[in-house]
Formats: sequence, C-alpha cells, structure tokens
Amino acid sequence: MSEEEIDEIRKRRMLQLQQQIAEAQRQERAQREFEMQKQSALRQILTPEARSRLTNLKMVKPEFAEQIEIQLIQLAQSGKINEPLTDEQLKTILQQLQGRKRETKIKYK
Repeated sequence: MSEEEIDEIRKRRMLQLQQQIAEAQRQERAQREFEMQKQSALRQILTPEARSRLTNLKMVKPEFAEQIEIQLIQLAQSGKINEPLTDEQLKTILQQLQGRKRETKIKYK
C-alpha cells in the first residue's frame, strides 16, 4: 500500500469514529431530555413523598420502578389520574403489583 492509500484509510476511519461519537452524543442528549420530561411529568402526578418512595424503589429495583413510572405517566395522559397520588396511594398500588408477582409457592417434602 502506498502512503496515499494509508492516509485515505485513516481519514475514512477517523470520519467513521467522529460520526459514531456524534451519534452517541445525540442519543445521550435524547435520553437526558426524555428523563427530564419523565421527571417533570412525575412531579405533576405524584406528591413529593410518593416521588421519594419511587426514587428509593428505583435504587433497589430499577426495571420495576421504570415500568411503574411509565404506567403512571400513561394513566395521567389518558386522564385516569386527575390529582397527584399520595404516598399511601402509591404504596397501595405497589403492594398490589408486588402481590401478583409473589405467588410462588415452595413445598417441602
């Protein structure tokens, strides 16, 4: 290979890397914006105590908390939640959802 071919390959590779970095930055910005919008919606849907409980839950069970957040936002958007949910209401919802998943029975013989 000549020096010119090597330089051309380097330039193409450098351009590829720059495009990948730019795409990663766009995705990161979009993710941050989505998270900000989600948190804004949750501030309207939940009381501060309920948001605190959901934040604590997110530390222990991030996937479960994420699902709850999305479901709460969808319920609010559809008009099924008209006023902010209190901590007690959220606790009741979480207990109902947890109850469905904890139906595993172990029998000893």
